[in-house]
Amino acid sequence: MGMNGSAVQSVQYMLMDTGYLAGGADGIFGSATEDAVKRFQADYGLDVDGIVGSQTMAALSEASGREAPAEEGVGSYQRRIVMDASAYTADDPGNSGFTATGLRLRRGMVSVDPDVIPLGSQLYIEGYGYATAEDTGGSIVGNRIDLAMDSITEALNFGRREVVVYVL
Repeated sequence: MGMNGSAVQSVQYMLMDTGYLAGGADGIFGSATEDAVKRFQADYGLDVDGIVGSQTMAALSEASGREAPAEEGVGSYQRRIVMDASAYTADDPGNSGFTATGLRLRRGMVSVDPDVIPLGSQLYIEGYGYATAEDTGGSIVGNRIDLAMDSITEALNFGRREVVVYVL
């Protein structure tokens, strides 16, 4: 939600081709696009989360007959890591609201194990977008990542899942 660009526009064209989205492809992932993705996911037996991850993209590509777009900004990356992801907010109990690097926690910041991803690293996370490794956590060890969300509801809806992380 909130992403924009040619990759989003390609997804919108796929949704239009399959009858899930009407009105055009503006390249902005808003509520109409999210609703279309959720309907598509429900009809195709996928997790209904409104996120165009690798499984949803593969199903959309096959259903529409269009090639899946390359992730924007991911053409050149240092590493690709499959990680176990969870979500958190500045308002979580016991959270100071500040990252390990001293910044106010907000969406686009993530908590990592600095032995796996150094603090300050620029990342692209499928289904989440661009982020910066700004925080650490006691349970964030190895290939675990915690994604900052705007609200507790958004964090709870995200739950826990596998994500693909590109270290840019």
